[in-house]
Amino acid sequence: MNILLCGADGFLGRAITERLEAAGHRIIRGVHSVRQAGDIPLDYRRDLEAETWLPRLRDVDAVINAVGILRERTPGDFERIHHRAPAALFAAAARAGIRRVIQISAVGATDLTPYLASKHAADAALLRSLPQGGTVLRPTLIFGEDGASSQFFLSLASLPLLFIPQGIGKVQPVHVDDLTAAVKKALEAESNTPSRILEFPGPRALPYAEWLEGYRRLMALAPAAHIPVPAFVMAATARLAGYFPRSLLCRDTWTMLAQGNVAEAKAASVFLERPLRDPDDFSALKNAERLRLRALAFWRRPLLLGTLAAIWLLTAFLSAGIFPIEQSLALLAPFGLHGNAALVTLIAAIGLDVGMGLLTLLRPGRRLFWRQLALVALYSLFIAWRLPEYLLHPFGPILKNLAIAALLLLLIAEEKNS
Repeated sequence: MNILLCGADGFLGRAITERLEAAGHRIIRGVHSVRQAGDIPLDYRRDLEAETWLPRLRDVDAVINAVGILRERTPGDFERIHHRAPAALFAAAARAGIRRVIQISAVGATDLTPYLASKHAADAALLRSLPQGGTVLRPTLIFGEDGASSQFFLSLASLPLLFIPQGIGKVQPVHVDDLTAAVKKALEAESNTPSRILEFPGPRALPYAEWLEGYRRLMALAPAAHIPVPAFVMAATARLAGYFPRSLLCRDTWTMLAQGNVAEAKAASVFLERPLRDPDDFSALKNAERLRLRALAFWRRPLLLGTLAAIWLLTAFLSAGIFPIEQSLALLAPFGLHGNAALVTLIAAIGLDVGMGLLTLLRPGRRLFWRQLALVALYSLFIAWRLPEYLLHPFGPILKNLAIAALLLLLIAEEKNS
């Protein structure tokens, strides 16, 4: 079959393409940004009329809508991208005589969030446009090693402490291979099959903590300590995270997680005529190291940069006068600096520390890290020369520079070629 796959360049679109091409079907890639010959450019914010879609459906035997967003970029995006554009596509498919159409939707109460309401409005539009040959697949949270949400939750699971929100619903993840198998089976069914909605969860509903511990096992990590987090703290965190456009956590996603992401799995298993893949078998043991390294990389760099910036900025703050400034000036006396010369040197050192801290947050990079390493070494040498008692101090304040040097070397080693 010639299959128009809308959203072919997304995580799920790529997985569907691989499955269907292996079965001998021809995929016509509907994408937002053209990347290869034959791609059809789509704009779900503008393609809201059936007439826009009809020319794209020539010589098309089937249509799959796998376009979806988790966050709105502009108000009304959910309604346009999840509802109106797909509804126009389904109406055009009906007019073009296409009798195999699949809509990838989502499990959940229709009025819980704008995300779910818009998805389910498109489901209803498909059933109206195509009484036969339409299939709505409503998966729960999809697991795939390359999926953005999977990488996010694997990274959360890799933390040495698992923060467990209180009052959160259960999660029932489904493997992407099961979902793509369902897409293939629905496409290859008889075209006169009555249109239907099929809930498509994974085989088991898991408490949140058990779900993350399962992901730790996939990465061959030992069990972690659990820290309970009150629901109101999570709600406030989600609201704050929502101000960052690239964050997967926001008020709506928190609402959906708190509600739970589960459904009855029997119908999905019957449809596939086999058991669904269990979460403990989502990834082979041979992939554990790759999953683990990718998960750790997600939060390691922000942690190192934040720590490094805090050291520079807090050092500047302490030097600027949380203690009497005379104490800071007295440390310069062994270097022969007194009076105005000591004051100017102290101000310059504070400014240098502030600059290093801000650059670490705003413009991190290899050259900055090398300069910071040189500065730490220089500070340590001067102190060893004129203030040797600090080398023998019981708290080892200068020895801690070794940890800072190791942190900087790790950041330098992991810096990508620009």
